[in-house]
Amino acid sequence: MTEPTFVLVANAGDGSISTFRLSDGALERLAVTEGLDGCSCFAVDTSRDLVYAGVKGEPAGIVTLQLDRGTGRLEQLSRQDLPDGGMNYLALTREGTGLLGVSYGGGYGISAPVADGVVGQPVSRIAFPNLHSVLPSADGRFAYFVSLGADLVAQYAIDDGLGLAPLDPETVGAPEGSGPRHLVLNGAQDAVYVLTEFSGEVLHYARDVRTGLLELKDAAPAYDPSRGLTHSRFGADPRAEHLIWGADLHFGAQERWLWATERTESTLAAASVAEDGSVSAPTEFIVTETQPRGFAISPDGAHLVAAGEQSTDVALYAVDENRLELLQRAETGHGANWVRFA
Repeated sequence: MTEPTFVLVANAGDGSISTFRLSDGALERLAVTEGLDGCSCFAVDTSRDLVYAGVKGEPAGIVTLQLDRGTGRLEQLSRQDLPDGGMNYLALTREGTGLLGVSYGGGYGISAPVADGVVGQPVSRIAFPNLHSVLPSADGRFAYFVSLGADLVAQYAIDDGLGLAPLDPETVGAPEGSGPRHLVLNGAQDAVYVLTEFSGEVLHYARDVRTGLLELKDAAPAYDPSRGLTHSRFGADPRAEHLIWGADLHFGAQERWLWATERTESTLAAASVAEDGSVSAPTEFIVTETQPRGFAISPDGAHLVAAGEQSTDVALYAVDENRLELLQRAETGHGANWVRFA
């Protein structure tokens, strides 16, 4: 597969998605697709040039969009209404024939079929407080739902009809009060890593590739210790009280580094990953766009694009191990909070 040359950025404040072309180390904004109220997450099917975007409103829903790689425009194809609350994270599974999603405000997660770009009615639903993210295993047999409100990761098998069947046990804990938020699985599928919002840690879970079960092994802080940040809590104002405010998590090249954002001090940093999967705290911190909720790393690991909720620009970096070189800042829109290569 060739390296994707498009970057999509959700601008929740404007209800839009910006489309950029990445070429020769520079971003060019091709188009801004509007009419996507409160869009703060989407999943991309690169093989079909389809984008599944979570939107707010009455009711909220999931909108399927077709990406035109010539113009960068996104054309709406279909919509699935979600009367119980909008999605905060979406992930495709089984080569784009299934979609997983979670609603933070609604406290529920779903699995749904996808056919020709049309998202069907959910076939399975789970409930935990403040669900913040979900990802499937690479083989599409298991799914992991992260509950910030309950300090846990819920683990399920996915059956042939995309139904969710709880594993035994159904959940694995995170440290109390840590606020687990976003997760990634490694390429070998034998480890899951979760970034916490309130304690700013990267949690390492060993994963049994046969049973799908997780076991918490170790953790490392991913926030800058020199900034005087303290542990946050549910309902607090991190900026006003100068509290830890972890956000997003992604692997760098060769999975030797796990990049994470912290929003109060607007930093990006890379925790190192050892051969046994254990994690160590970052040694360098890069100040990036203000309040960086979302970012993405190119599939070859060469570039990182970061967005800030309090910035109208995105930042493009060249990546060298755990270091970043700023190449460009490019205008995107208000409330930018989700980035994906396409």
